[in-house]
Amino acid sequence: MTTKMKLIKKPRVTEKASFMAEKHNVYTFNVEANANKTEIKKEIFALYKVKPLKVNITTVKAKEIIVKGRKGVKQGGKKASVYLKKGDKIEII
Repeated sequence: MTTKMKLIKKPRVTEKASFMAEKHNVYTFNVEANANKTEIKKEIFALYKVKPLKVNITTVKAKEIIVKGRKGVKQGGKKASVYLKKGDKIEII
């Protein structure tokens, strides 16, 4: 990572992500499209001071939606699932 670019956009707060964090210690984040696993591990450590065991990256496809009769597109991107060891925790406000 040559430039100081923020790869992690924000935590992904969904019902499934909350369940995974509570039961399995897996936290989900929306990340930049050019992010890779090693850079995400480094940024998680820099932001939250916890060392991830592993990181999985999934591509989120764009979806066409209709709201009040108008067509639109929900933007796609990438999401990262960060696995932590049993005692570690990330505080998401």
